[in-house]
Amino acid sequence: MNIAIIGAGKWGQALYHAFSQKNEVVITSRRHRDIANFVSLQDALKAPYLIMALPAQSVREWMSKNFVDHNQKLLIAAKGIETESGAFLNEIYSDFVDSNRLAFISGPSFALEVNQSLPTALVISSTNSKLSQKFVEALPDFIKGYVNDDVIGAEVAGAYKNVIAIAGGVCEGLKLGNNARAAMISRGLVEMTRFGKAFGAKEETFLSLGGAGDLFLTASSPLSRNFRVGLGLAEGKSVDEILNELGEVAEGVPTTKALYNIAQKRDIYLPIAREVYGMLFEGKDPRESVEDLLRG
Repeated sequence: MNIAIIGAGKWGQALYHAFSQKNEVVITSRRHRDIANFVSLQDALKAPYLIMALPAQSVREWMSKNFVDHNQKLLIAAKGIETESGAFLNEIYSDFVDSNRLAFISGPSFALEVNQSLPTALVISSTNSKLSQKFVEALPDFIKGYVNDDVIGAEVAGAYKNVIAIAGGVCEGLKLGNNARAAMISRGLVEMTRFGKAFGAKEETFLSLGGAGDLFLTASSPLSRNFRVGLGLAEGKSVDEILNELGEVAEGVPTTKALYNIAQKRDIYLPIAREVYGMLFEGKDPRESVEDLLRG
């Protein structure tokens, strides 16, 4: 396959490394990077297959200003919900590309470990099973691929786990122990399943690699940016201070706001997301938030 990676952050570069094992791959971003096979955006958009590694909150603007439709097939590698509209990424991309040309990658996959060719297993979700299988076949030998047709389930799980990861980081930072963190993660799985089912997602998706698999990884390791946001909150740092120290996008922060807004409008019970919102945007004390959750 001839593939172009759009977005050269850590995850984009990890995907470049992975897909380059079996395919002809180029990469681009808004700023020039000293990376092999870095090309202009104009050249990248000519590739028949695109892997989109753009931050969720930037997608709509980027597609409006930069995308040129050459009938490309897109694999979406970001996770998140648009804060302003509450739209999922599949909804945003479908405004520009037919859903039959869209696929979504999910599962336990820290960029650092993918770049080291360490083994994992991922899911490609699409309403177009042939497209899912095409991308699975393009994966390197160190990644086991599976196909799935529950796009909304994959989207919700991929976005929501970042919010639970913030809560997991808070538990770790407050030194509440493994029991408390495991309880938080388990309740988080139930919560994100409840949210997904409200939008028609399949329950089994949340027990798969893209659901529980990605959640267990992201909510229990400092390799996760969102987990590190939770660590920072536990240390009493402001959100701005935490994000400046990270120097990278932590999708769980805007996703928390989106979940809070959706829950308010649709009356969905999301206690962990609500407490994370309180810590991030209302200045609530992290220890008080965790205690309220464990008591509730």
